[in-house]
Amino acid sequence: MSSYNEKVMDHFKNPRNVGSLDDADGIGEVGNISCGDIMRIYIKVDQEERISDIKFQTFGCGAAVATSSMVTEMAKGKTLEEALQMSNKDVASSLDGLPPVKMHCSNLAADALHDAIKNYRERKQAEVALA
Repeated sequence: MSSYNEKVMDHFKNPRNVGSLDDADGIGEVGNISCGDIMRIYIKVDQEERISDIKFQTFGCGAAVATSSMVTEMAKGKTLEEALQMSNKDVASSLDGLPPVKMHCSNLAADALHDAIKNYRERKQAEVALA
């Protein structure tokens, strides 16, 4: 853990937005078989297509927890389009960097968010098709 900076350690020790949303509008889940990290992100979306609430559950290393925490902080209040623009590099930069061997963790965080938005849009499209 000593190779992590202070900001990463703060998000690891005091993660923000941990948990699940029973009434989530979208759920994204990604994993990395080689390192064993698994992330699940839950989103609530308001009428203006803005992320009004977001939670995460992560099984993985300190960097995986920290990037999950950071991506939820970054995405909350953003429109879906703004959230889709967030990249793995944005997540790592917001944490003031990650050790090179842990950069894949930031990939998972952004991917899980993008997957939750995709899931939300698929659900919404299915509702429209059924109406």
